[in-house]
Amino acid sequence: MGQFGIGQPVRRVEDPMLLRGSGRYTDDIALPGQLYGFVLRSPHAFARIAGLDTTEALASPGVCAIYSHADIAKLGLMPCEAPVDFSDGRAMVHPERPVLAKDFVRHVGDPVAFIVAATLEAARDAAERIAIDYEPLPAVADSEAAVAAGAPAVWPEAPDNLCFDWHKGDAPRTQSLIARAAHVVALRLVNNRLVSSAMEPRAAIGSFDGRYTLYTSSQGSHGLRAVFRKMLGVPSKKLRVVTPQVGGGFGTKLFPYPEHALVLFAAEQLRQPVKWTAERSEAFLGDAHGRDNVTRVRAAVDADGRMRAIEVDTLANLGAYLSDYAPFVATEAGCGMLCGVYRFEAAHVRVRGTFTNTAPVDAYRGAGRPEAAYVVERLIEAVAVKLGKSAAEIRRVNFIQPEQMPFTTALGMTYDSGDFARNMEDALAEIGSDSFAARRAESARGGRLRGLGIATYIEACAGGGPESASVAVEPDGKVTLLIGTQDNGQGHATAYAQIIAERLGIDVALVTMHQGDTDIVVRGSGTGGSRSVPVGGAACDKATRKLIEKGRRLAGHYLESAVADIEYGDGWFTIVGTDRRIALAEVASRAAAGELPEGEEKGLAAAERFKPAASTFPNGCHAVEIEIDPETGATEILRFTIVDDFGTVVNPLLLAGQVYGGATQGIGQALSEQCVYDPDSAQLLTGSFMDYGMPHALGTPSFAFRTNAVPCRTHPMGIKGAGEAGAIGAPPAVINALLDALRPVGVTHIDMPATPQKIWQAIRAAQGKAAA
Repeated sequence: MGQFGIGQPVRRVEDPMLLRGSGRYTDDIALPGQLYGFVLRSPHAFARIAGLDTTEALASPGVCAIYSHADIAKLGLMPCEAPVDFSDGRAMVHPERPVLAKDFVRHVGDPVAFIVAATLEAARDAAERIAIDYEPLPAVADSEAAVAAGAPAVWPEAPDNLCFDWHKGDAPRTQSLIARAAHVVALRLVNNRLVSSAMEPRAAIGSFDGRYTLYTSSQGSHGLRAVFRKMLGVPSKKLRVVTPQVGGGFGTKLFPYPEHALVLFAAEQLRQPVKWTAERSEAFLGDAHGRDNVTRVRAAVDADGRMRAIEVDTLANLGAYLSDYAPFVATEAGCGMLCGVYRFEAAHVRVRGTFTNTAPVDAYRGAGRPEAAYVVERLIEAVAVKLGKSAAEIRRVNFIQPEQMPFTTALGMTYDSGDFARNMEDALAEIGSDSFAARRAESARGGRLRGLGIATYIEACAGGGPESASVAVEPDGKVTLLIGTQDNGQGHATAYAQIIAERLGIDVALVTMHQGDTDIVVRGSGTGGSRSVPVGGAACDKATRKLIEKGRRLAGHYLESAVADIEYGDGWFTIVGTDRRIALAEVASRAAAGELPEGEEKGLAAAERFKPAASTFPNGCHAVEIEIDPETGATEILRFTIVDDFGTVVNPLLLAGQVYGGATQGIGQALSEQCVYDPDSAQLLTGSFMDYGMPHALGTPSFAFRTNAVPCRTHPMGIKGAGEAGAIGAPPAVINALLDALRPVGVTHIDMPATPQKIWQAIRAAQGKAAA
């Protein structure tokens, strides 16, 4: 039914319940006899644990148990599921990551002990009575310092603090083109460390009644079950994982964490449920952080602006331990996109993963692709400045053209579709680039600096494992969907319902989605990498089509007609050319009652699995107009235009929400957000929102957003994915706009986040240099 199907701006079916306060998040769950857990964390960035005494703490009122490493050693180690080897074939350095610190703590916030008590207050009080003898050691906080001569080693097995040294591409050809180039353009760029800051902090509840159950805010129950059944030494059927509603994930809730293992272990030991909920300060200390790369990039450029080769050398800060996907995120996840939407002839990438005394780093919205887009789009601007041309002109010379599709880049990615030049031209027209000079002059008359910046982007989506969907029509005509992706606020229930409603010709309100419970949903690969609609949606589509075919067979039996003569549409099976028909609900009811032809299973249901044949490649262009007060460094985003190609659009309302949210996060990275550690002590300096610059509504512009839909050629529905796009395109566009505003006063470079203080300092430094 067109009113509710694919492409329609259907309002989220989830919202009425959430707006009435009827949502059920992990912290809302209270199990009978529930106890409370508290994690005691290290105050030191690096120290030896010389002694740990819990005697006084155990005697505290309400305390049930206190666990240190010796008590939970049988749980083994936290995993890293995405190893990356050295380019010479050596295995990466993979140090142990215990659930609770063993002998040493290696970052501020490293879990040391787990206290379980009748109340959270009692657990907190007991934690203060645990006596720990720390012997502090020299620490290192950033990647460049970590690989410098004489730096303290985070791990003895990595005396140079290198986890891996990874290469991709053709180094000899790249270096040859650079050596012969008319121009060589080089930059040093920083992708600042970020804290995910989901609205709902992480939480976990463990229970045990002969079988383990874990309730937790996550991005995929099945992945967590696979990890923790191994750690607990039990088969899958002995561990149930339930993810209720989730208030934001952004990658950070995809991974297993020590707290998951701790609540399960404690629940088994005490035979009572154990609940742990992070406070915001714990999120800064204990959640996996994002980004944190330092990159040096060079490009070989012809006299006309044609870019021949790109060479990238990145130091990727992995933190003190290897989080689940961290090595992959720093390498394969994003580095393949370092050619962007341009026709480089050769490319070479080197990534060195480094250990530091900081919290582990892992996937954060975009997982490597924002880092790559920032590098190549900042490089394009530098090429334009070097040659005295406009950034748009340089892009036009270098764009991959639609008629060249499919196009395989110098780093081996094969793009199936896209019209990159059209996206940019539309964005420039929408933002009014032709009249920008007049607006800049107007700002100058008011003593302000105005700049216009653009950034194109492309990302690879639809990764991860295959996804399965089970669709069933109940006897009352309602439809039940079981699927293994996990909604964390994106609106999956609405998008999937639209796909099913499109095929069945029914109202989306008739479709109910079940997710997150491994007892109900047999398998699933979770949500991440903009995969849910491209992969999960395609599985829904396949399953619904299969269900209709079963329905045709059943209808043929009930109507005493050949199956070939049965057609389906808008909830009815009809004999072609007649008025004889039977409703979808009646077919489901009779099938559920067992009225079946030979060989058919009871009920009207179907399950299908979808595995993408190739990655999908969402792409687009962001254009930003910005104004700066040179007396204060304060920045205002005046206009923000986004033109995206997501292929087939399932729901434009949901799509816009994803783009606006991602772009706001990208603005945060560009202008205000940075997780800062003291360079000498590796103490966390931005441990709360008092110090960490979250983007605010007042600093978020109204977005002008539109799509140029070029259907994906490798996806059966033409879908490309959209969840991470805003966070990829926004940072380079904002910084490019800032530098366009600042170049007239002599500022040629600024690193993210471009805070007012940093901008003011850069202007004053440029003025001082000019005066000298």
